[in-house]
Amino acid sequence: MSSTNLQASNSDTTPHTARHQIVIVGGGAGGITVAAQLMRKDSSLDIAIIEPSEKHYYQPAWTLVGGGVYNIEDTIKDEKDCIPPGVKWIKAYADQFEPENNLVITQDGQRIQYQYLVVCPGIQIDWHLVEGLKDAIGKNGVTSNYSLEYAPYTWELLKNFKGGTAIFTFPSTPIKCGGAPQKIMYLADDTFRNNGVREKSQVMYCTAVGKMFPIPGYCEALEKVVERRNIDVKYQHNLKAIKPETQEAIFTVNGAEEIRIKYDLIHVTPPMSPPDFIKNSPLAVQPGGWVDVNKTTLQHNVYPNVFALGDASSLPTSKTAAAIRKQAPALVENLYSLIQSQKLTGSYDGYTCCPLITGYGKTIMAEFTYECKPDSSFPFDPTQERYSMWLAKRYILPWLYWNRMLKGAPFEADRLKPLKG
Repeated sequence: MSSTNLQASNSDTTPHTARHQIVIVGGGAGGITVAAQLMRKDSSLDIAIIEPSEKHYYQPAWTLVGGGVYNIEDTIKDEKDCIPPGVKWIKAYADQFEPENNLVITQDGQRIQYQYLVVCPGIQIDWHLVEGLKDAIGKNGVTSNYSLEYAPYTWELLKNFKGGTAIFTFPSTPIKCGGAPQKIMYLADDTFRNNGVREKSQVMYCTAVGKMFPIPGYCEALEKVVERRNIDVKYQHNLKAIKPETQEAIFTVNGAEEIRIKYDLIHVTPPMSPPDFIKNSPLAVQPGGWVDVNKTTLQHNVYPNVFALGDASSLPTSKTAAAIRKQAPALVENLYSLIQSQKLTGSYDGYTCCPLITGYGKTIMAEFTYECKPDSSFPFDPTQERYSMWLAKRYILPWLYWNRMLKGAPFEADRLKPLKG
């Protein structure tokens, strides 16, 4: 069914079907930013966000929470305070898509029809894919900053560490914030040194991939960091299981050989994937199950009135909140052009950013595009560790997220004008 055949009026809906001009699945960074930018462009738009959570999280700060320099409470706001004025919040879990009928069905049976759909529910953390992890995590030295619940425990472990083997893992799947697994490792290394236990500690980075970072320039810079810090890097090591009773981590090496490494502390980056309701939907592309969109226009490759951005999309770039900064404007421009029956001119070049914390007071601001080379917003060599970039990560980026990005406003300094209202 063509999206243009649907009318914004509710006059012909069934008793159990709601209808909105634009439906956004997901009220995280992507969904809120898109909704806010659309409302800034045209406040008469009829927009609904389907989002089950009552809280909104600034997850990029959870590394800093694990490093003891950020309060977990400061990463949380009420979802109702993040939803843009004039946008309807449907507090429910999306469960099924019927794109041929322009329909989303929620877990509680609501039927929500749309003219245009934006899909951005985030990524699913698959704790169960590491045997024993769900039972082991949160106690006896097993932690992960990829959870609101366990990020504070990471700091408890770091500051109380008395020596031994500390392992930091990186899985074989795509993950959100690809630099986070090693950021906490560098903060841990500094903490151990500051506490006088580094000489009796072994710090290990066990990564399922073959490089420290996928982008040339930043990769070599990080190789120098681990060499300087005397960190033992083990490539092609994928965490398969945790044995808490013996404090052993089991890895597959090069996809075949299995080895066991004893740990006193282990920070696990769990496998991740698209949410199950995305994988099993007509919107997904296989293998992988990501929402199948054009990497430049963010328009679905089969259903033209559907768009996607963020972690659940098929966009071949790192999954970070910073990527939304450039994805959202391109999507909004194209979606609004489609509404106006105009040519789609919005273009996303794959820009993303990963502030690579390399110690307290040190950060490499890794920015890059689809071309897989450094693409800095600043007039200096982006591959170098800088105190100024630490300040940006620690103070400026959280402020920009809450006060600019989620309000639909641009980041660029020359456009930072007072917001109305």
